[in-house]
This record gives sequence, structure tokens and C-alpha cells, in this order.
Amino acid sequence: MTFADDAHWVEQLRSEQQLLAKADIDIEEGWMRIRNQQDLLDWLQACGHDTEQAERLIGLLKRTLIEWERHRTLIVQRVAYLEAKVTSH
Repeated sequence: MTFADDAHWVEQLRSEQQLLAKADIDIEEGWMRIRNQQDLLDWLQACGHDTEQAERLIGLLKRTLIEWERHRTLIVQRVAYLEAKVTSH
């Protein structure tokens, strides 16, 4: 393998590691949004308000978070692959 090939793998690894860091932040912020929405839902229920839309939003947020976590898993797999490529050369 040439130096250019090695540099290519290293750059891809660095890029995927940055995506992984962003995914971690996005997922944590997603959990925070869900907690905030759940607090709002609890308040609405306590006050006797209609909560249908708030409940639907929580469901949507949870489904979105599941997809983000699946995407994060793919990034982790890609990072492992690239780490193996980089260290094998």
C-alpha cells in the first residue's frame, strides 16, 4: 500500500470519529429533549390539558432517537473497520 492509500484510510477514520462524536452529542441532546417533553406532558396532564399532541411528539422523538442510535452503531462498525485498516499497514 502506498503512502497516499494510508493517508486516505487515516483521513476516513478521522472523519468517522468526528461523526461518532457528533452522533454521541446528538443522542444525548435527544434524550434531553425527550425528558423535557415528558416534563411538559406531565405538567399538561396535571393541569387537565389535552395531551394528545405532546404524547405524539414524545413518540416521534423516541422513534427518531432509535434511528440515531442505529446510525451510531453503523458509525462504530465503520470506525472499527477503518482502525483495522490503518493498524494493519
